[in-house]
Parts: sequence; C-alpha cells; structure tokens
Amino acid sequence: MGKIELDLIFTLLVSMAVYFIGRALVAHVPLLKRFSIPAPVVGGGLMAVLLAVLTGVFGMTVSFNMTLKDSLLLMFFTTVGLGADIRMLAAGGRRLLVFLAISVAFIVIQNVIGLLATSTMDMHPVVGLLSGSITLTGGHGTGAAYATRLGETMNLQGVMELTMACATAGLVIGAVMGGPLAEFLIRRYKLARPPESVVETASVAVSGNPGHHNPGHGNPGHHIPDEITVQSLIATLFWILLCLAGGRVLVRAMEGTGIILPDFVFCLLLGVVIRNFSTFTGAFQMSSLSIDTVGSVALSLFLVMALMTMKLLDLVYLAGPLLVILGAQTIAMALYAIYVTFPIMGKNYDAAVLTAGQVGFAMSSTACALAIMKAVTERNGPSPLAFLIVPMVGAFFIDITNAMIIQAYLALPMFGF
Repeated sequence: MGKIELDLIFTLLVSMAVYFIGRALVAHVPLLKRFSIPAPVVGGGLMAVLLAVLTGVFGMTVSFNMTLKDSLLLMFFTTVGLGADIRMLAAGGRRLLVFLAISVAFIVIQNVIGLLATSTMDMHPVVGLLSGSITLTGGHGTGAAYATRLGETMNLQGVMELTMACATAGLVIGAVMGGPLAEFLIRRYKLARPPESVVETASVAVSGNPGHHNPGHGNPGHHIPDEITVQSLIATLFWILLCLAGGRVLVRAMEGTGIILPDFVFCLLLGVVIRNFSTFTGAFQMSSLSIDTVGSVALSLFLVMALMTMKLLDLVYLAGPLLVILGAQTIAMALYAIYVTFPIMGKNYDAAVLTAGQVGFAMSSTACALAIMKAVTERNGPSPLAFLIVPMVGAFFIDITNAMIIQAYLALPMFGF
C-alpha cells in the first residue's frame, strides 16, 4: 500500500486548487448553480470521493497536514464576533428569539429520535445521543469531546469512530440539503427577491453582515469609508489572534467544570467584546471589509479541508441501524424546516434563507450554514436579516443550549451517571 504525505505548504496549495475547481464546477454545471451548492462543498466533496477511490481501489492513501484547519474555523467565528454590533440584537428583535426557540426545540427532537431508534433496535442509548444533537448540531468538535468522555466513563469501544462517522454524515447531509431546500421553498411559494430599498434599510440595521451590498460596520446612518489596506489587514489579524489566544486561556479555565463547549464559542465571545468596546468607546477603528474578507477566506479554506479529508469509507462501512437513524434524522429535519421553521419565521424570502441556515447548523455546522446561505443569496438576492440571525443563533446560543440539553439527557437514569 502506497502512502503520500503532504506538508503544510502542499496542503494549502491543494486546498486552494480544490476550491477553484469547486467554483468552476458551480459556474459551469447548471444543476449545482440552481440548487446553490457551495463551491467548497463541491470541490471538497469531489476530492473526498477521489481519495476514497484511491484508497479503496488502488490501496493508496494521501495524508495532509491539517495543522491550520481548526485555527481557520476559530478565525472565521472570531470574525463573526468582530462584526457583531450589540445593537444587532435589537435589530433582530423578536424574530431572533423565535428562531432560537425553534432551533432549541429541534435539538430536543434530534435526541428523542436517536433514543427512540436505539431503544427500538436494542442499542445502547449513548448511540442515540451520539447520532443526535451531539454530532449533528454539535459537529466534530463537540462529538469528539463527548466521545472521549463517554468512552472512558462507560468503557465503550469504538465510540470515537462512531462519532466521527455520524458527524461526517451530518456534514454531507447538511451541506447538500440546505441549498436545494431553500430553492424549493423560493420556487414553491414564488418568493420575490426583496426590493433594493428594503435591502438597504436592513443592511444599515444589520451593520455589515455578509450577504448584502454594504459591508460597512459603521454607526447606523453614517457612511464611513472602508477599504482593505496593509494596516487594516494587520490590525484585523492582530485582533483575531488575540481572540484565539484568549479563547485558549478560557478553554483551559473551563476544564474540570463539567461543561463542554467548543473552543470557537469563547473566541466568538471575545470578538463581540472587542467589537463593541471599539463601537462604544471609539478607542480604535476596525475595518469591516478586512474582517469580512479574512472571515470569508478562513471559511472557504476550512470547508475545503474538512470535506476533502472526510473518511467516506467509514460511512460506507457504517452498520445498517445507524444509517436508519441518520435517515430518520434527515427526514425529520426536512419536515421540520418546511412545516415549522419556514411558516413560523414568516413564510417569505428571509424565512427561506433562514430555513437553509437552520438545516446547515442543525445537521452540519454554522460555517456550512453560512456557506449555504451565501450561495442562495448570491443567486436570489441578499437577506441581511438571515445573516444577522443565523450566526448569532448557530455560532453562539445554540452551542450553549445544546450543551445544557445534552447534560440534561445524560442525567436520565438510563445513562447511569
């Protein structure tokens, strides 16, 4: 069996090439463009298939240096925090709280489906949680954290492999399902692209989230020139690295508390603090365009790296019962998004984009959710409201509530804690 090992430079080079291939395919394949499949998902998924063929057919493995992958994810969520003006909470208003409540309710449903399925098939209840919100809403990071804890506590074998397989399946399902579902809703209900006047008004209220024309994060009603310069990029990287370092300190401080939260929650929170300190004190200026650019680059490269290194053969070898559980979760997500989230959020264009975002972070990750939403809005028109609500709910509130809900489930007698 041959093995090819690529160092960091070659890994980055391959990742960028895969991204360019993904963009080219989306631009030239009408089906991909029509269903708003993100370019990193297309390129990364194609690469994962190629690597699986090399391994399964030719016995050749390719390993990458993924040292930067986790840091890219942290950088992306930090830029979300650095772009989050506290006044955005007021702009989101009631709809933000409603969307959060809907998303939290689905976390409970995910775990109920998992536990009912494992009970029916006489499997350990931990498998139900692992194939529920731990890996689907939580993703690989939360899944790995709980797999380590549950594997050691209950002396279960193969928990980590099971967890990574579930998280990987969720990543694929969420990435592929979100865009087509939004496009279905837009066409089924003939949802018109929002008028430019509405977009501009919402853009000012949101103050510069992705998906609209005005990237400025200045005070509402003020047009502050913003451009990318060497100074603005260095300053942006400084704040991002400061948040990453501070987040690492906070993660270590939380060890032993019994609360398991992904690293990016702390980085995002620190970004929010720095952003609003700048806004309300005027002590320093931040370039919104530089923040958005760095965030977009980090998001694209992270998704490519995460998808092209998926172990697709692990999914092929999954036991039948686990595939049944994931199938049930997928059907439940689609029905919930169409018949609960979409109507409650207003049954309009913003609601369709919000629905795509929910599918993304409930089955995959918030990074994937934003990539899906970006693809949908590039095709159909901007939705500032969706880009305001989804990052705040999917990248911050939902992980905190998911941790609390998981803790509540683990307290049930069936788990023996």
